[in-house]
Amino acid sequence: MYIKAQTPAHVDPFQPSEAGFSHPLTVKPLITPSTFVLPYQGEWQTVLDCLCDSFPAISRTNWLSRFERQRVLDSHHAPITHDLPYRAGVRIYYYREITDEKIIPFEESILYLDEHILVADKPHFLPVIPGGDYVEQTLLARLMGRLNNAELQPLHRLDRHTAGLVLFSVQKQTRAIYQALFRDRKIDKYYEAIAPALPHLQFPHQRQSRIVRGEPFFLSQETLGEPNSHTIIEVLEQQGDWCRYRLNPVTGKKHQLRLHMAGLGAPIRHDPFYPQVNDELAKDYARPLQLLAKELSFEDPLTGIVRHFESQQRLSWHVA
Repeated sequence: MYIKAQTPAHVDPFQPSEAGFSHPLTVKPLITPSTFVLPYQGEWQTVLDCLCDSFPAISRTNWLSRFERQRVLDSHHAPITHDLPYRAGVRIYYYREITDEKIIPFEESILYLDEHILVADKPHFLPVIPGGDYVEQTLLARLMGRLNNAELQPLHRLDRHTAGLVLFSVQKQTRAIYQALFRDRKIDKYYEAIAPALPHLQFPHQRQSRIVRGEPFFLSQETLGEPNSHTIIEVLEQQGDWCRYRLNPVTGKKHQLRLHMAGLGAPIRHDPFYPQVNDELAKDYARPLQLLAKELSFEDPLTGIVRHFESQQRLSWHVA
């Protein structure tokens, strides 16, 4: 069951709150622009000509529209015109746009917000940051637009298919202090997953292996060699041939939990990548990956307060 909190009439972005709230899906994002350095090799009359040749998938009409809407900027972040003469080595900025970007029909909620950090509860299928086919339909873009805060940045990532808690830095001034929690492993993260039972194992079980980049590029794989990943696995409850597991990633390798469960012979329910890629499952909103970033705990480095956050979402035993 997913518990949806109510949206207050007014939210002060610097007023601490433990209560969750949600927002409409239609917000204007404040995404940081992409950087492009005009190449030294090439003969173009204008910046527009250069951009059209450098990004052939984007039409000239689309680029002209971006110039008109002041979505292409100079090195000082001031808008430039489409007829600006080309000069090699000049740095410009532009805002990525996806034509007819698909709406992701699930809402995030904010569980906590103060002047330094934000804790969001991300739904399945929503990317954390822009990339690929998603710009506005990302957790970062939605929250930036909602809070009107261009300094907002995630301190860690979740896969698009994984739901649950994401910790954000609210301002640049204190960002490094909170980033150090992850670097120094001073933050405890606990996940829940529904996967086949493993009756031959003793729990808690320690899974350690070496994880490297896989093929295709978006996958990871376990290989021989010195372990660089470590997960502690416990059983919370069992229903028939399925268990609800508690997963503690001691390390943070890409797709670590999904790989470790698949490697044990218990791939997480509705995993579209492991043990094999299933493109249809990856797009099926009716069958979300049953993996949830359930808990975050840490001692606040600025206040010394021990903070504990828990996702309001629940995994489902009954997803077909």
